[in-house]
Amino acid sequence: MARQLWHITGKILTAAIIIAAAATIIACALFVHHGLSARAKPTLMETAIARIVRRLATPAQMRGARNPVPLSAGVLADGRAHWADHCATCHANDGSGNTEVGRNLYPKTPDMRKARTQELTDGELFSIIKNGVRLTGMPAWGDAAGHDDADNWKLVHFIRHLPKLRPEETAEMEKLNPKSPEEWQQMQQEAAFLAGSDAATPSSHHHH
Repeated sequence: MARQLWHITGKILTAAIIIAAAATIIACALFVHHGLSARAKPTLMETAIARIVRRLATPAQMRGARNPVPLSAGVLADGRAHWADHCATCHANDGSGNTEVGRNLYPKTPDMRKARTQELTDGELFSIIKNGVRLTGMPAWGDAAGHDDADNWKLVHFIRHLPKLRPEETAEMEKLNPKSPEEWQQMQQEAAFLAGSDAATPSSHHHH
């Protein structure tokens, strides 16, 4: 009986190895034929692996961690300003990922407003921000020693707020987004033009 069981188990393992080898060969053939362009849409297998890697990126002891920074209007404003200055280039002000960088990363930048991100624990979000995720476009941010952990926890609060972001908040964030020298020059020219228009308003006084 035991010998028969080992025989069946051996057949199952052999079949699994053959299937895995065949899948690897097919994947390699596709890569050779199509190349490794970041413009391609990730396959279902790649998507599944990426989600597993994102989960594994969080140390087990951090997954259940709760945000130690109490939520307040000031904390949310700090997180919003930090996001606009540091995160929006890839994630967009509204968390959609609809930016030139976000659309062209591989894997694509996720929509942070959706359930797959919002269902992550506070600890998972914090760990992803602080430590990044290997083999993705997400780098590790902040000081490894933890001196600026509070800033990352504020970002966790802001990520939770993304599905409720108001248009006036987005408009305020646009003022804080990184600007190129050309964009700064254009903004200064527009401000100078508007100031000049105000200064050039004719007087309504009349002399007789």
